[in-house]
Amino acid sequence: MTLEAGAELAPKTYPVTRASLVRYAGASGDFNPIHWSDRVATAVGLPGVIAHGMFTMALVARAVSEWTDGAEVVDLGAKFTNPVVVPDDDEGTTVTVSGTVKSVEGGLATIALTVVSGDQKVLGMPKVSVRV
Repeated sequence: MTLEAGAELAPKTYPVTRASLVRYAGASGDFNPIHWSDRVATAVGLPGVIAHGMFTMALVARAVSEWTDGAEVVDLGAKFTNPVVVPDDDEGTTVTVSGTVKSVEGGLATIALTVVSGDQKVLGMPKVSVRV
C-alpha cells in the first residue's frame, strides 16, 4: 500500500437494503424499530426507516480497508449529520465513500472522506488515520 498526499481514492459504493439492516441488527443487538418499522420511524419524525449510524461507519471502515489493503486504523471519526433512508423495496439505497489523502507523516496517513447516500452527505467531517 502506498498513499501519497493529494491522492484521490476511488469511490466505493455499497448497497443498503432492509435485509442489510436486519442482518446488522442481529449482529449488533440494536433492534431499535426506527431501523425496520416505517410506522415507528415516521412517528418520531424521521422520513422513513434509517440505517444504523454504526452500520454507515462500518461501510466507511470497509472502504478504508479496501483502499489500504487492511492497514491498521488508528483513528476514525465523523458526525452523523443526515440519515441514510432505506426504502422498503428490493433495491434499497446506496452509500458511497470517497476520500482524499490529506497528509502522510510520522507513519500515519490522514484521509478526508466524503460519505453520501443519493446526493446527500450523511456524515459531517469524516476522517480516518491509518498506519502506513
